[in-house]
Amino acid sequence: MKELKRTIAGEISYTGIGLHSGLVSTITFKPAKKNEGIVFIRIDLEGNPEIPADIDHVIDISRGTTVGIKEASVATIEHVLAAIKGMNIDNVRIEINGPEAPVADGSSIIFLELLKKVGFIEQDSERIYLEFDEPISFSAPADNVDIVIVPSDNLKITFMVDYQQKALGTQYTFLPSLAHFEQDFASARTFCFLHEIFQLKDAGLIKGGSLDNALVVANQDTPEEEINKLKKIFNLSEDIQIGKNGLINNTPLRYHNEFVRHKVLDLIGDIALLGVPIKGHILAARSGHKTNVELVKKLRKIHKKQQLQMIYQKKKMKDVVFDINAIQKILPHRYPFLLVDKIIEFDAGESIVGMKNVTINEPFFQGHFPDHPIMPGVLIVEAMAQTGGIMLLNSYENPEEHVAYFASINNVKFRKPVLPGDTLRFELKIISLKRSIAKMHGDAYVDNQKVCEGDFLAKIMKK
Repeated sequence: MKELKRTIAGEISYTGIGLHSGLVSTITFKPAKKNEGIVFIRIDLEGNPEIPADIDHVIDISRGTTVGIKEASVATIEHVLAAIKGMNIDNVRIEINGPEAPVADGSSIIFLELLKKVGFIEQDSERIYLEFDEPISFSAPADNVDIVIVPSDNLKITFMVDYQQKALGTQYTFLPSLAHFEQDFASARTFCFLHEIFQLKDAGLIKGGSLDNALVVANQDTPEEEINKLKKIFNLSEDIQIGKNGLINNTPLRYHNEFVRHKVLDLIGDIALLGVPIKGHILAARSGHKTNVELVKKLRKIHKKQQLQMIYQKKKMKDVVFDINAIQKILPHRYPFLLVDKIIEFDAGESIVGMKNVTINEPFFQGHFPDHPIMPGVLIVEAMAQTGGIMLLNSYENPEEHVAYFASINNVKFRKPVLPGDTLRFELKIISLKRSIAKMHGDAYVDNQKVCEGDFLAKIMKK
């Protein structure tokens, strides 16, 4: 059964203080068109600039997630995005008259309840998911983070954290589906450690932070001077106690493992930046905004590849990104000058791997050393260029409307003859891509032995 996208049924607003800026702003949720996605609009700036809430517009992840375009930005959006995705909303416009989303109570529940209050409507557009054929993994050893995503029929999240702080220790939680988000995760509040508060304050941040919008974790043996410093930061007159649960003033928890549940909330907000919902089971250990965003970048490349396969190929083929029919839809070349048979790897905007089976029936063998057939070097270079052209053209929305012209080919070296019966593998990587000008390096292999290499400069132009 076809699943339809949805937006909200009306508009609704909330006014509150920003966690880091300390500025009060009003955020207004409004219905969006059927394929508009999630968009922030800075109505306090000239021209009301619009900022898509997607991975391409993330400009800062140091303390929360910030999206921006040119001079306009909106910070600390993850709790808002978590409420939107937790309610399975695909398209929504979010007007805001300041540089940071309100922190509310440090969770998503206030935003979620606003969205529920206004209601939802289905739209005439099918919801497309990112699905997985096999497990994928992501690790960041420097951050002690590991993430694995395995195939699943819906979004599931298993999350584990292990803190050195005694009162927190190791925590684990499981989200079986988004249907459980509202009840079991949306109210989990953001948290930080006492030493982080001092660092953030010294950096000019958490101007809107308070014990009402964040859980503050401290050790039982915290020196009195640090307690007094905290009182001064938050302008508190009453005494501050550190409870047995490790929280300032023994703040009651909303869930027994509220800290790890908030990590799931943050992850849901950050994967909203992908732009499409996920069908997969995410198993994450110790991930935060930085690694969440790196994961989404990896998922974006997988989604881009899947989109291209849907556009250019009638059926999905194992170990083949583009077959010859798909290649003919992308490249303008035809026999006998189409020199790539298939694409087996494609990392959008970064690298590509193409294959060509060299047979005695190739037309060039009839006149090129017919008694000692070898593939002309210039055609090996041309085949590499065509492989690179497929990658470059697919950086445009309508690749079939563009063509890649090569302006220069440098540092070409031929290391070994290519003979009938050989299978050529072309590996190309982008060195730089600025507007319509691209620099690439290419290597050609036969049986893992390099036979040719070169550097390419290309310009993408409309046909």
